[in-house]
Amino acid sequence: MASGPVSGSSGYTKEGERLLTKKDLKHFEDRLIEERKKLLSQIGYLEKAMGQTQRDSSGDLSAYSFHMADMGTDAMEREKAFLFASAEGRQLISVDEALRRLYRNEYGTCESCGKEIGKLRLDAVPQANLCVDCQEKQERASNSARG
Repeated sequence: MASGPVSGSSGYTKEGERLLTKKDLKHFEDRLIEERKKLLSQIGYLEKAMGQTQRDSSGDLSAYSFHMADMGTDAMEREKAFLFASAEGRQLISVDEALRRLYRNEYGTCESCGKEIGKLRLDAVPQANLCVDCQEKQERASNSARG
């Protein structure tokens, strides 16, 4: 087959990348499932950390209150754990959506323009739902909206 830019039913994207095969889809499914397990583990750890107060984690069972600075540190640590958990949660949603697209035979197709995303991009970001061009457009639009 020609290695130049060909589209259509030839089995290549316009960049000359081979379309996704069953082997590729299995590879990406395995990577997404592994990423999902990792994220669930991290979220579980963060939930446990968020549920503990400084008194719980130190083993102090006395009824005496902590110094205000200690309570402030405890609140800050819980807030950090919450922010990490929400970021991990957004990543988990993204991975779950990618798995859903894979099982519906929609994986590797840009949700914006309908073109193939390409293996190189999916190798870099397996949960990608936009091709590089559409992702760049989206980032430019969000950056210009911020000011």
